[in-house]
Order: sequence, then C-alpha cells, then structure tokens
Amino acid sequence: MSDEQKFELHVPSKEGAEKIAMDFAATVAKSMAFPADRIEDLKTAVAEACMNAIEHGNKSDAATRVGIRLTVAGDRLQIAVQDRGTGPAQMRNPDLESRIAGEAEARGWGIFLITNLMDEVKFESNEQGNVIKMIIYLDKPQ
Repeated sequence: MSDEQKFELHVPSKEGAEKIAMDFAATVAKSMAFPADRIEDLKTAVAEACMNAIEHGNKSDAATRVGIRLTVAGDRLQIAVQDRGTGPAQMRNPDLESRIAGEAEARGWGIFLITNLMDEVKFESNEQGNVIKMIIYLDKPQ
C-alpha cells in the first residue's frame, strides 16, 4: 500500500516502559483523528500488551527489548508488540466468575482487556519470540 506508514519503538523490559509505548501509540492515533475514547482504549491495550511482553515474554530482563511497531493504513492502526520469549504465545481470558468471587488472583485481566478494547487481536510465535497484533479502526465496526 502506498499510503501505509510505519513507526517503530523499542523499550527495555522494565516497569514503566509500557507508559512510553502507550504515549507513542496515542500520539499516532491522535494524528489519525481517533476520538478520545478510542485513544483511551488503545492506550490501555498497548500498555497491557507491553506489560505482558515485559513480565512474561522477557522475564523483566531490562537488557531485553520489547518492540512496538505501528502501521497506519487508511482508517486502521495496527499495533504489533513483540517480546523475545521462547514459549508459545497464548490467548487466555481469565475465569471471570472465580476472580469476581475472590477465589482467584486479581491479576491476569490483560488479555481480556486487550480483546475487548481492540477490533481485532491475533497472537503469533516465531523464532524471534511472541507477537500480539492488535488492530483498531477509526470508525469502530458494528
């Protein structure tokens, strides 16, 4: 596509780096004229994906980077967050009932949030690590 634009950022695998990625994605979304509520959804999803990459994929090793790649094409923004983890990427939603009842740990809502805030989500594993690809459209599909 000739109108496709790509932006890349690499952050260390340490707490707080997700905020840099979140702001980076929000800046691109603002330039595309995304509404404020969709930008907030995007920020939450990107932060969650980065925290998962930092904690689970890269085991909080600050020397290992998380890659964030944004691709703008028309009214769509694709975000790819890549870690260097060796295990397969897994998409698991939390057991809502057990968490609400206080029977399970309160953590683990990231995938639930990501899949409910983004329009499309896909997980992949390759020789470089795990990638979560998220797509958000300017006009939310009905």
